Amino acid sequence: MQGIGRAATAGRGGPGAARGRSRRRAVAAALLAGFLGSACAAEVPDGRVGAKQQPGQHAEAEQVEKADQAARQAGPAGSLAAYVNRVKRTQAARATAARKWGLAKTPLPAPQPPTVKPKLTTRKGFEVKGGASLPPVFTTVPVKEKIVFLTIDDGAEKDPELLRMMSDLQIPYSAFLSDYLVSSDYGYFRRMRDRGVPLHNHTLNHRYLPGLSYAAQRKEICGQQDILQKRYGKRPPLFRPPYGNYNEDTLRAAQSCGIKAVPLWAAEAFPDHMEWREWDRDLHPGDIILTHFRGRDDWKGSMPDMIRQVMKTVTDKGYAVARLEDYV
Repeated sequence: MQGIGRAATAGRGGPGAARGRSRRRAVAAALLAGFLGSACAAEVPDGRVGAKQQPGQHAEAEQVEKADQAARQAGPAGSLAAYVNRVKRTQAARATAARKWGLAKTPLPAPQPPTVKPKLTTRKGFEVKGGASLPPVFTTVPVKEKIVFLTIDDGAEKDPELLRMMSDLQIPYSAFLSDYLVSSDYGYFRRMRDRGVPLHNHTLNHRYLPGLSYAAQRKEICGQQDILQKRYGKRPPLFRPPYGNYNEDTLRAAQSCGIKAVPLWAAEAFPDHMEWREWDRDLHPGDIILTHFRGRDDWKGSMPDMIRQVMKTVTDKGYAVARLEDYV
C-alpha cells in the first residue's frame, strides 16, 4: 500500500551509519508491506462471537505503549516499526470484532496519514460566483491510496449498537449533525464524541438553504456552530449543506461562521445497496461516502446492517476507511 511517510535521509554519523539507518528503514518498510499485504487478504470465516478479553490485558497494553514510545525514539525506522506493530494489533482486534458483528471480511488497514494534508479545491461543475475565496466544495479528497471516508448525516436514529459496533471494529467516521434531530438526545452524540468521532455542522433545521436569504442561511449555520460548541466543546471546521444544495450565500455564510471546507459525497450507503454519483458506479481513491442515522422505520434494515453492507462493498473493492479529518 502507499501513503506511508518517507523516512528522512539526513542524520548524524558517517556513511556507515547512514547505511545502517537505510537498512533499518528497508527492513521496517518490508515488514509493513508484508503485513499490509497479508491483512488485505484476510477474511472472517464465520459469524461467531469474538473471544473474551484476556486477564491482564490493560497491563499488556501499557507495556505495548512503552515499547512503541521506545521504538519511536529510535528514529524514522523505529517510528515505522511502531506503526507496523499498531496496525498488527488493530487488525487482530478487528478480526475478532468482524466475527462478532457478522462482517464477511476484516476491514482493511488504512495507511499512515500524511504529514501534510492534500490541497483541496472545488470540484469542477460545483463552483459558485466568487468561489475562489470561499470554502472548497468537493466529493473526493485528492489522494492516490485506496482509501475512502465514511460520513453519517442528520441524527434521527440513535442506535447504541452502532456505537459499540464502530468502536469494536475501529472504523473511523465523521458525523454531520442537525440540531432539530440531535436535541432529543444530546448525550448519545456526546458518547460518540468521547469515542473519538468528530462532530460537524449540518445546520439547525435541515432546510433547503438556496431558498433562504443570506441572513437566514447564516442563522442556520452559525446557530448550529454555537450549539455544537456549547454541547460538545468545539466549533467544527466542516459543513455539509442539507441535500447537498447550496449557493454563493451558503458558502459566504458558512465561511463567516468559521467553516473551512464543504465535503459532499461520491457514494451513498443503505442497508441493502449503494448509490453512486459517478458514471462508472464504483469507488475511487479519496471518495467520500454518505449515509444517515436511520433505522428500520426508514430503511430495510438497521444501522449495523448498513455498516455491514458498506464495509462489504469497500473491503471487496480493496479499499480501507480512513479518518477524514486526517486529510481535510
